[in-house]
Amino acid sequence: MADKDFFINLYDDEEEEIKEVKPVRRSAIVELDNDPQADDIRYKNYGEPKRSAKVVTSEREKKRKVTKKKKVLSIVGRCFAAIGVTLLLVLVFLYGICFILIKGPSESAKKQFVCAANETSAMKWLPYVYLKKSEVKSIINSNTMQEIDEGTVSDTNLVVIPTDNQKTDEPDIQLLDVSGKTYRGKLLIVKDPSRVFVGTVDRFYEGTGMVVADICKKYNAIGGVNGGEFVDMGSYSYTAMPVGPVISQGKHIFGDTYTTYNITGITNDNKLVIGKMSVDEALKMGVRDAVHTLHTTGPFLILNGEPLTVPDKDVYGGGMNPRTAIGQRADGAILLLVVDGRQANSMGATFDQLAYIMLEYGAVNAAAMDGGTSTQMYYEGEVVNSPYSPSGPRKCPTAWLVK
Repeated sequence: MADKDFFINLYDDEEEEIKEVKPVRRSAIVELDNDPQADDIRYKNYGEPKRSAKVVTSEREKKRKVTKKKKVLSIVGRCFAAIGVTLLLVLVFLYGICFILIKGPSESAKKQFVCAANETSAMKWLPYVYLKKSEVKSIINSNTMQEIDEGTVSDTNLVVIPTDNQKTDEPDIQLLDVSGKTYRGKLLIVKDPSRVFVGTVDRFYEGTGMVVADICKKYNAIGGVNGGEFVDMGSYSYTAMPVGPVISQGKHIFGDTYTTYNITGITNDNKLVIGKMSVDEALKMGVRDAVHTLHTTGPFLILNGEPLTVPDKDVYGGGMNPRTAIGQRADGAILLLVVDGRQANSMGATFDQLAYIMLEYGAVNAAAMDGGTSTQMYYEGEVVNSPYSPSGPRKCPTAWLVK
C-alpha cells in the first residue's frame, strides 16, 4: 500500500510540475530574438541550443548592415531617378527650342541653325531630325561663300612691302580685341610678314596632334593660330593627320604634288597667296609655307580686295561658329584672326562676318582656316582667346606661327 501511494504521489508531483511550466508562444521567442535571455526559454521549451553573446552580436550586425544597405540603395535610386527626370526635361526643352528655330516663322533662324549644326563634327545629324535631306542640302548649298574657279590665284602685286626706309612707327606686333553683335575675338597684326610660317606636329599619322601652344614651343615661336584641316569623321578623328598638302619652311612635307587644292600660302618674298592650284604650281610660284582647307570648312574670304560673299541679304556664308582666318594688308602686314563661338557671350561669326572683319582691318587677300573647337590663338606664353572645349584647345597638325 505504501508503495502504491508512493507511485501515486510521484505521479501527482510530476503533474503539478508540468502544470507550473507555462508554454511560451513561438512569436514571443521571435520578438525576443535579440535578447540573450530568450535562449533560456528556447532551451527549456524547445530544446534549442543556447546562443553565445558573440553569435547574438553577429546577427545584430548583419541586420544593421542589411538595413543600411537598403537605405543606401534607396537614396541612390532616388538620385538616379531625379537625374533621369532632369535630363529628360532638358532634352525636351532643347528639342522644343530647335523645333521653334527650324519650324518657326523666321527663315533666317532656320538657315542659321542648319548651317551652324552642319559645320560641327558631332551635330551634323541634328537638322535631319526636323527637315528632309533635300531641304537641308538646299539650305547649306545656298548659304556659302563664292567658290573660285580652278587656276584662279590672288594677285601678289597688290601687296607692296615697305623697305627699311619706308617703315612706320607701328608696333612690330599688335594684339587687338574685335567684337560684333554675335561674337568676340582676337586679332594679331604682324608687321613683318617674314616672321610668319607654318609649324607642324613631329609627324603626320593617324593619331593625336598638338595644341598650338605646344607647336609654338617646339619652334620657339612667340605666337600663332591653328592652321589647316585634319581628318575628322565625327565618330573619330586624327588630329595629327592633315587633309591636303602641307608646305613648311620651303619643304613640301605632305600631300599629293599634282592634285588641285584650295591652297593658302606665303611666298619667298613674304606675300600671302590664295588660290585653286597644285603643290607643283605653288612651289613654282615660290610658296614657302602653305596649308589646305576645304571650301566648306575654311573658304577663301577676300580675293584681290573683294569679299567673296554672296550678295544676298538672306545668305550668310555659313552659320555662327568659332572661326580662324589669315589675311594680309597691302603693306604686307599679316592678320591672324580668331573668333570665339558657341558661348553665352560669343555665339560666333559667319564667314560673311569674318570677311568683313578682315576688310575692316585692311586685308586685300584672306582665307578662313579650320574652325570650331580647333580655333585657338597663343601669344606670349598663354592662350589669349576662349576656345570652345571643356578640356581646353583642340589638338591639330599644323599652325600659322610667328617667330
